[in-house]
Amino acid sequence: MDNLVITISREFGSGGRQVGAQLAEKLGVAFYDRALIHLASVKSGLAPQVFDQAEEEATSKFLFNLAIGGYVSTGIFSQINVPICDQVFFAQSKTIEEIAEKESCVIIGRCANYILRDHPGLVRVFVHGDAKDRLQRSIDEYGIPEDEAKTRLSQIDKGRKNYYEHYTNEEWGVLKSYDLAVNTSFAGIDGAVKVVGAMVESRSGVCLNSNSDRH
Repeated sequence: MDNLVITISREFGSGGRQVGAQLAEKLGVAFYDRALIHLASVKSGLAPQVFDQAEEEATSKFLFNLAIGGYVSTGIFSQINVPICDQVFFAQSKTIEEIAEKESCVIIGRCANYILRDHPGLVRVFVHGDAKDRLQRSIDEYGIPEDEAKTRLSQIDKGRKNYYEHYTNEEWGVLKSYDLAVNTSFAGIDGAVKVVGAMVESRSGVCLNSNSDRH
């Protein structure tokens, strides 16, 4: 049986990471967010900070390379002058493919829905929300001052959009790139987990662990 891989793409402040973490717990599968960064960093020789900045600071390929130009690559790509931003994408792509081959999991961001588009066990999810709710979540959960949160809401989504579209030639957030889109302003985090879980159960026959429900 093919590994079940759920990719979560998300707007900033939508709660997509929380949806992914709860879903992985209920399914009893691995959860990859920062753990993916660690693996890709170890394999590539690139500093973890490079992967942290990849989506959020990619307002353009040039600016991203400029922003992380001080980090040193020790991998093979450094010997053939591959731009740092491309090294990041290649390294995380290889890591994502290896993870999907090895085990069932939930993967957050990193263009995983595109990288694994031919994986037979793939379920692609996009999590979004109303701007006012995403703003409030950013303030409450991340401790970001309101004025800064408003700026980051726009900048981070722009970075994710540009990064995704640069490497995939697809439009970020467009429904045809995903199997399911969930609005957390309508469903809430727990509701979103149930919606995605129901789809996963229907598609793969894998059952969620009801004992891990959060009240």
